[in-house]
Amino acid sequence: MSQGKATILVTGGAGYIGSHAVFALKQAGYDVIILDNLSYGHRELVEQVLKVELIVGDISDRALLDQLFTTHNITAVMHFAAFIAVGESVTDPAKYYRNNVAGTLTLLEAMVAASINKFVFSSTCALYGVPKTVPLVEDHPQDPISPYATSKWMVERMLSDFDQAYGLKSVCFRYFNAAGAESTGLLGEDHVPETHLIPLVLFAALGKRESVSIFGTDYPTRDGTCIRDYIHVTDLAQAHVLGLEYLLKEGDSEVFNLGNGSGFSVREVIESAKEVTRKEIKIVERDRRPGDPPVLVGSSDKAKNVLGWNPQYPDVKDILAHAWQWHQQRHGAYFSREVPALLEEETRETRQNIEATRPQELKT
Repeated sequence: MSQGKATILVTGGAGYIGSHAVFALKQAGYDVIILDNLSYGHRELVEQVLKVELIVGDISDRALLDQLFTTHNITAVMHFAAFIAVGESVTDPAKYYRNNVAGTLTLLEAMVAASINKFVFSSTCALYGVPKTVPLVEDHPQDPISPYATSKWMVERMLSDFDQAYGLKSVCFRYFNAAGAESTGLLGEDHVPETHLIPLVLFAALGKRESVSIFGTDYPTRDGTCIRDYIHVTDLAQAHVLGLEYLLKEGDSEVFNLGNGSGFSVREVIESAKEVTRKEIKIVERDRRPGDPPVLVGSSDKAKNVLGWNPQYPDVKDILAHAWQWHQQRHGAYFSREVPALLEEETRETRQNIEATRPQELKT
């Protein structure tokens, strides 16, 4: 299918990873429609940066989905509309099963009714549970230990059954730690509340919090702190485009890990952040948290071999530098109500730069 003619529905496209996927889809020539209930997404990013059609609504609204699929010539769905806070999923599992599982079931049923049979799913490495071997590969036993992870595991099971019963083809991406921001600073991570390490570290550098906690300094790792696999969100987004194109070429249903294949310790992330920001960051050492494995690192060889995926930003310092640029802008004047003209000017200039370099970008 030629690019520029396919319309992709992106659920949760006003959120962190979803917005970067929309950005990548637009750069690749696709038309995009976002469906987002804006419970965590950001309308201003869609309207001022992405500039695509935004439908405010929920994936559990079957009437809305039927109308959407009837009135738009949608070729495939890219699904990011999920709740993701592991801790909250433990205290309020009903919220996660209602949205992540039941909502996705409603979406899939509407797709089948509309004869749309291509689905790219935002899954998670959390469904592996505590690793038995490292690096993690796709056939590692699945043993989710939180309602959040279980909800993603259940959707993957549904997708397998929908393929067998209805011919709905899917690509499931099991992420490791998504981090960073779009390289020009237009898009980035903005969760409320924020629980991810890199933005918390950068908040400390900005003076928005007093310190950063290290939970456990006696793990059997090179510096005693947990090691995690951080992947740049732009690389994640590019993988989604490749997964979509794989399905458009009539590829069969598949699952892929998305990670760097090498990990960085908590202490290494903090020390790298000090170098990038040139700020002092106060550290508070605390006891281990229950259930934190010493090392979580995944193999992405399958995505590289099957999809031709080639991460462009494997260095944690690049991830931190792009995130730092975003957070400085996001929490400074960039989105201030007093300077809307500044945003429009910067957005216009950046888009012109993107247009000027697009042929080179598409070749890489």
